[in-house]
Amino acid sequence: MDLGIKGKKAIVCASSKGLGRGCAAALAEAGCDLVVNGRDAGRLAATAADLRGRYGVIVTEVVGDVALPEVQKALLAACPSPDILVNNNGGPPRRDFHDLDRQAILDGVVKNMVTPIELIQAVIDGMVQRGFGRIVNITSLSVYVPIPGLDVSSGARAGLTSFLAGIARTVAASNVTINNLLPGKLDTDRLRGAFGSEMPQGERIARLSADIPAKRLGTPEEFGQICAFFCSVHAGYLTGQNIPVDGGSYVSAF
Repeated sequence: MDLGIKGKKAIVCASSKGLGRGCAAALAEAGCDLVVNGRDAGRLAATAADLRGRYGVIVTEVVGDVALPEVQKALLAACPSPDILVNNNGGPPRRDFHDLDRQAILDGVVKNMVTPIELIQAVIDGMVQRGFGRIVNITSLSVYVPIPGLDVSSGARAGLTSFLAGIARTVAASNVTINNLLPGKLDTDRLRGAFGSEMPQGERIARLSADIPAKRLGTPEEFGQICAFFCSVHAGYLTGQNIPVDGGSYVSAF
């Protein structure tokens, strides 16, 4: 399917690896020029070089933590008029509720709620004026199914979801959409570390997959293709939605 976004400009946050890289690759395959971002300069450079080589698109690198104001400014300087924004950032480490202090809670809220809101504020008016915009926020299935130890992440991402629900409806008439992808268990470095390195990889993946109806982990590549569709011209009538990408793990008829 031609997604109709060849030549569009996209900012993809935290995209040197994992789900962010999967999204960046799918958008590059669709013909989008990219601004990619990550904290590890070497890994980011390798990702950018790979995407340029495979898809022949322009890929600009911005190194740093997207939660920092100066990194956000650098992203926007590299792409002042993006057509597509994919918000992504790692969540806080697993931590017992009793061990959280005020700063840990605030840091999580900044990373997973405040940062995407700030970037949306910066780009949404231009999208409205140009009559096209696609904003996709990578949140988590924990918005629907809380996971003990990830309380800060779940709370911040749920807050982002509620914050944007009304905003999405105010820009829909301008062909600007805001949607959220909720990853379940996907095959990323973060998930692979869930059982520690002492467990053989095959056993680790089998345990992680056991309670998934699809009986496997999802891949960053297929996640990225879903993201790219939400950024396409075909998805203009779909906004304000939360889409679990979880192999059927979230059980609900509605």
